[in-house]
Amino acid sequence: IDGEIIDMAPIGSKHVSYVNRITRILVKGIGDIALVSVQNPVILGDLSEPEPDFALLKPKDNDYEDSLPEAEDILLLIEVADTTLNYDKQIKAPLYARFCIPEYWLIDTQKQSITLFQKPVEGQFTITITQALPLSISPLLLPNVQLELK
Repeated sequence: IDGEIIDMAPIGSKHVSYVNRITRILVKGIGDIALVSVQNPVILGDLSEPEPDFALLKPKDNDYEDSLPEAEDILLLIEVADTTLNYDKQIKAPLYARFCIPEYWLIDTQKQSITLFQKPVEGQFTITITQALPLSISPLLLPNVQLELK
């Protein structure tokens, strides 16, 4: 992130369980409309290559075999936070806004809630909404897709 290598805490069973559950929900709900990329890197400028828990990407015939996805390929990024909530909110959200990622969802496993960061302008998300889970929701750029997050 911004040229710095970040040591991350080991992934615990709660985080794994959320990622597994959300993977099923996304793959089933999204189908072939977008590519669901799980815990893979995305390139944001010359200095950042975060590995969000989920990236919904514009479809590409070769599934990004030739190059990693970049900001313009991203429809939505999702992070699952068990122990990383402050980092995901204070460091990753501004990074994603700076690169005009249209939407970022931050799932708090402790509070069983989701914070939606939407519509980046000048390096900041202009809309931030927190709601309790379970929740039925559609990504901004995929309004016909209804996801039941639990």
